[in-house]
Amino acid sequence: MFHVGGTHRRDRMADMTSISFQEILSDPGGFLRRVEAGESLQVIRNQLPVAEIKPVSSAASEPRPFGLGAGQFSVPASFDDPLPADLMQDFEGACG
Repeated sequence: MFHVGGTHRRDRMADMTSISFQEILSDPGGFLRRVEAGESLQVIRNQLPVAEIKPVSSAASEPRPFGLGAGQFSVPASFDDPLPADLMQDFEGACG
């Protein structure tokens, strides 16, 4: 879709509604309701697309099976070794 002067028309390249930043600001609740209802929106500012906003994918209905990545990663022997002092200072915020 392409937004022109308060109307929407469908763009052949994208199956998405365009909405101006001003429209979002004028009715943020309505904007979120549209996305929650499954609509994907392209945000336009100064006649240029700046973002695509789409509903979050629903969570998987079943838990993932164990072992999907079996054999693709091995834990190195040094995994439990102490971290270098300078890295520990970065984590702990200690001053040198």
